[in-house]
Amino acid sequence: MHHSAGLIGASGYSGIELTRLLLGHPGVRLAFVTSDRWVGQSISSKTGLGSELSYVSNEQGLSSAKGCEVVFLATPAETSLELAPKLRALGVRVVDLAGAFRLQDLSKYPAFYKFEHTSPALVKEAVYGMPELFREKIRGAQFVANPGCYATAAALSVAPLLKAGLIDPTSIVINAASGVSGAGRKASEEFTFMEIDSDFRAYRTLKHQHVPEIEQTLGVKLVFTPHLLPMKRGILSTAVARLKSGVTQAQVNEAFVAAFGTEPMIKLLPSADSVRIAEVAKTPFCLIGVSTDETHVVSVSALDNLLKGAASQAVQNFNLMMGHQESVGLS
Repeated sequence: MHHSAGLIGASGYSGIELTRLLLGHPGVRLAFVTSDRWVGQSISSKTGLGSELSYVSNEQGLSSAKGCEVVFLATPAETSLELAPKLRALGVRVVDLAGAFRLQDLSKYPAFYKFEHTSPALVKEAVYGMPELFREKIRGAQFVANPGCYATAAALSVAPLLKAGLIDPTSIVINAASGVSGAGRKASEEFTFMEIDSDFRAYRTLKHQHVPEIEQTLGVKLVFTPHLLPMKRGILSTAVARLKSGVTQAQVNEAFVAAFGTEPMIKLLPSADSVRIAEVAKTPFCLIGVSTDETHVVSVSALDNLLKGAASQAVQNFNLMMGHQESVGLS
């Protein structure tokens, strides 16, 4: 069975990765792709991917969406906020890679996304698309809010510890570092080669937009600090928490195996030291390794911010929505 799909925002880094995955998906017929700056040019001429389908404007894409079963939004949050309600009014299923519908608390949007939310009913309809934690809600969903890249790495590294009751939930501190592609493709001086080469720095300290998303997913308050890596892609997240009295490494290992041992897109490694970005870049997987001592646990995760942190997770959610095997199109 082939599902007709459209992609709005196909010229960003995540949009290009998503184009590649959708073109190779055996259950997808890609009906249109949009890019206001590449209108009239073919996918093959701009990306090297084997398709002569030409980019159309966002406005043309919205018109073409009427004949699609699902539309992916790889757009800025403000654009998703405008387009998602129009798509849902057409009866089209939506997978939104932006953050416009991730947060259930509407009061968080002005502080973290700099806009007042104008579609509260659609926020309630949106299913948060982290398959490992919310799979049954995603199956058959009409509208999925795809998780953020940092939020995916952070939440997956801690969720089994909280579920098993092994840590003090008030003690969680997460430091994560991302390649510069996480900032998107829009030109900005602070993300140029001359500014990031041979450097490493924290940014948006205590005010990153993924903080409320991580806290919503895990149901706890925590400290999260993002950092910018001088590399193209990948995320390494290090979560530290205080163990409850008497908890052992064996119990921690058992908690992760119970939670993720059969997950198709998670690979559990022997220890925190085993996790490397190089082993997961350009793949749809999340690597997790955990180490403990008598008082603390360190859980390290790594993923490709453009794939498991964006495009491949969107396809994973699409597969669940449409009844396909979850890993179809991601090999």
